[in-house]
Amino acid sequence: MGLSRAIAAEPPGLSAGAIAVEYEWNLPDWMPRPLVPEENPMSAEKVTLGRRLFYDTRLSVTGDFSCGSCHLQSLAFTDGKPLGIGATGDVHPRNSMSLTNVAYSSVLTWANPLMQDLETQSLVPLFGEHPVEMGMAGREGEILAMLREDETYAALFPTAFEEDADPFTVRNLTKAIATFERTLISSNSPYDRYRYGGDPTAISASARRGEALFNSERLECFHCHSGFNFSDSVMHERSPFREVAFHNTGLYNIDGNGAYPPDNPGIYEITHDPAHMGHFKAPTLRNVAVTAPYMHDGSIATLEEAIAHYAAAGRTIESGDYAGVGSENPLKSIFVVGFELAEQEREDVLAFLRSLTDEEFLENPAFSDPWAGE
Repeated sequence: MGLSRAIAAEPPGLSAGAIAVEYEWNLPDWMPRPLVPEENPMSAEKVTLGRRLFYDTRLSVTGDFSCGSCHLQSLAFTDGKPLGIGATGDVHPRNSMSLTNVAYSSVLTWANPLMQDLETQSLVPLFGEHPVEMGMAGREGEILAMLREDETYAALFPTAFEEDADPFTVRNLTKAIATFERTLISSNSPYDRYRYGGDPTAISASARRGEALFNSERLECFHCHSGFNFSDSVMHERSPFREVAFHNTGLYNIDGNGAYPPDNPGIYEITHDPAHMGHFKAPTLRNVAVTAPYMHDGSIATLEEAIAHYAAAGRTIESGDYAGVGSENPLKSIFVVGFELAEQEREDVLAFLRSLTDEEFLENPAFSDPWAGE
């Protein structure tokens, strides 16, 4: 079964009132504003600084790797690889998750129920050692010296953090990156224009049929990929509570009792509850057509294969270390039950998923690398 939702009446440390009055989100009326931490209100100056930092390769041990190296705008801030690869070549056990609408995520990364704010999450790629991503552990002094000596940052940090006697801190660095990441909002896909914008011609008849299938009890997709963000781990100004959920989708069943590969056991790694083996977050499906490969370990190459996985109610691996019948995983979500699709129905579901691609988001110059061409 899927992990029961963890809820809180008031999301800790977050408040709609914390959103800076002067900051303009420029969201469509149907889309709620994200919540932001009280100690890190939004500002245009902080966004500008965070965008620079997000793309700055000097924040890696090799000097040629940035946050943007694993989160490419053209791929909805994924990298197109099965598994993330760090600055020094270390291979991450998990796929680089899309940052599309990450501001609405109530929990971050694939399988850590404790990781709930972008400011803290930013520390992991910067300073984590298992595996190495940016590789800057122990180099905090070097980072701060670089920031102080760079003419651009010498102007941007005091402006973004004008109330701080010393704005050049690691904490402010992560605050700025998090602020930029909260602006990575996608809201203008053909499906958005159809469903929320009132344009009946924005998507094809096939995509409309696919939407109906997606939201049917026959396919069950909508239970885990629900709402405007197509995920069941969401939070925003209209949320009555923090919604967090993790699911086992029958991707593995190594021992017949639900075991997953030892380097990817899901939130079991955090909770040590055997019932949580193989439970991962359901990511947003926004821009899903450009974020292949799929699943937490990038082990499903195409959308067609992803649909086939759910149609089979889990994956069967015939041989090797991970052999097993995923459809018989005893820890699998009750919503992964399998289904049959006619060929046209399969094409309809694909048409719907492709209608979630927001070209404006993928090309928005406000999200691009500001160092390029300088």
